[in-house]
Amino acid sequence: MEKNKRTKIKYVCDDCGAESPKWLGRCPMCGAWNSMKEFRTLPDPAARFTGGMEPSPPSVPVLLHDIDAGKEPRWKLSMPEVDRPLGGGIVPGSVILWGGEPGIGKSTLVLQICGAVSRTGRSVLYISGEESEFQIKMRANRLGMDEEKCFILSSPDLSSAEEQIASLRPGLVVIDSIQTMYLSGLDSPPGSPAQIRECTHHLVRIAKQTGTAVMIIGHVTKEGNLAGPRMLEHMVDVVLYLEGDRSYQFRILRTVKNRFGSTAETGLFMMDEKGLKEMENPSAFLLRDREIRSSPGNVIFSCMEGQRPVLAEIQALTVHSAFAVPRRIAVGYDYNRMIILLAVLEKKTGLSFSDHDVYINVVSGFRITETAADLAAAMSMVSIQMNRGLPSGTVVMGEVGLTGEILPLNHVERRMKEAYKMGFSHFVLPASNEEDSRRFTAAHPEDTTVSLISHIGEAVDSLRSGNS
Repeated sequence: MEKNKRTKIKYVCDDCGAESPKWLGRCPMCGAWNSMKEFRTLPDPAARFTGGMEPSPPSVPVLLHDIDAGKEPRWKLSMPEVDRPLGGGIVPGSVILWGGEPGIGKSTLVLQICGAVSRTGRSVLYISGEESEFQIKMRANRLGMDEEKCFILSSPDLSSAEEQIASLRPGLVVIDSIQTMYLSGLDSPPGSPAQIRECTHHLVRIAKQTGTAVMIIGHVTKEGNLAGPRMLEHMVDVVLYLEGDRSYQFRILRTVKNRFGSTAETGLFMMDEKGLKEMENPSAFLLRDREIRSSPGNVIFSCMEGQRPVLAEIQALTVHSAFAVPRRIAVGYDYNRMIILLAVLEKKTGLSFSDHDVYINVVSGFRITETAADLAAAMSMVSIQMNRGLPSGTVVMGEVGLTGEILPLNHVERRMKEAYKMGFSHFVLPASNEEDSRRFTAAHPEDTTVSLISHIGEAVDSLRSGNS
């Protein structure tokens, strides 16, 4: 009875983390319905789980011009595909949140990072609430890791983990995963918004007080968002997502938030039996056997992954539909963009797809998100519909507007250089990028040609007449 008197009850929104002393059908902060969940806590639970940490000293204001603006120290991992998304390496005292679908390779990549940090002479503490020490050792053996400064702790109790952190004082702490960790002072199950928020708060406090870098692995929902309150992403310094299709080897590490660098950088990996392997030349991987890729429906496109150009192949297939409503399926390409392109093609070029099923696929599990692939996707559908292939060695780039005009691109010279390096010499570009193409062809006057188009109809007419 005494315990019940000391227990506090409040309601927390699953979506935004807003608190209320009573239950509400709709969150007053984010407006989500039926998102307020009850949880119980003892008074001042944080005071009971300090893990040997000293209370934070009182803060005093500092003049802006007195603050040392020296460059933030970083740990170079000798893993360029990880260092780049992090902004140049791991910043001491930073909190890094990892997201991704189950089985995509988050734990594998983070364990490889632990090995890289250990090789710099810093100790690592890997805390797992999901796997035993033996399971982690088996993965380490598969990755060829046998580091002397990498400690493993299999325990979901964060209060005991804090004691080990205070004792070992490691350079890097890994939490796998935050949804399995709990503080016993909270009357909520592991994975609840209250537990996730309080555990993350403790980890942030440890990182800022000791300078220990903390990596937190998080589960994702079926919508692809990190499970738990949305404020979790606001509490950390860096948010990284590992993306890809588990049926393929290709993986992309994207930066969603980075307080220490740009969010425009990405890391590219290939999954094999020894873990995630960094890809120095992703275009070569995505365009394997490209010499046979000049058949109808296949078009090469140069896309930008962060600040790096990557060549990808878009494939299209159209067949006469056996249904009253034809099917439209897109894999690796935005479905809504495909529907828009089909409407523009029918309206502006006279081609009919209304009685055909249309399928679009980007090879090797790669996913294209930028609108600069519109022209390549449109030409792949036109090519298979006409049963005419583009000339071998052609790269197509351009955004298609609703009126059929071809809109300009950015980073055109960088895209062309990557394609030229891979052996492509003919480029189909927007007419508004003439200056960019002229600068590139000036350096390669003999073996490159450029077709500039201003309307989707020009590209269709050129393919219809057999001209490139």
